[in-house]
Amino acid sequence: MRDSVQEELNEEEETEINLTPMLDVVFIMLIFFIVTAVFVKEPGIDIERPVAITAEAPQGGSIFVAISAEGEIWIDGDQVELPSVRLTLERLRSENPESGLIIQSDAEARNQQLIAVMDAAKAAGLTEIIIAAGIP
Repeated sequence: MRDSVQEELNEEEETEINLTPMLDVVFIMLIFFIVTAVFVKEPGIDIERPVAITAEAPQGGSIFVAISAEGEIWIDGDQVELPSVRLTLERLRSENPESGLIIQSDAEARNQQLIAVMDAAKAAGLTEIIIAAGIP
C-alpha cells in the first residue's frame, strides 16, 4: 500500500509543468523592452505653437527647448535663464552627440528670445536646429 502511494506521488511530480524557464524568458523580454524603449521628452511647459501648413515631424533623438509667451525658457522640465542656456545645451549635447535641437516657441513669444536661444545653440555646437510649429 505504501509503495502505491509513493508511486502516485512520483507520477504527480513528473506531470507538473515547470514554469520557471518561461518566467525567466518573460522577465528578460521585459527588461529588453524597458531598456530599448524610446521615451518622449517634453520641454516642461505647455505652449501654443503657431500653425504652419508645411510643418513636418522631426526624426531621431532631439533636445527640446520651450519658450513661453512670457519669455521663460524651459529645457528638460527646468526653467533656465538665458545666460545659462548655452551651458545647459552643451551638457545635453555631450550626453547625446547625435541629437538636434527642437525649439517650441509660443505664438505670443518675442522673436528676441527665439533668436537668443538659436545663437546659444549654435555656440554650443548644435548644427541641426528646428523650430516646431503646430500641424493644422
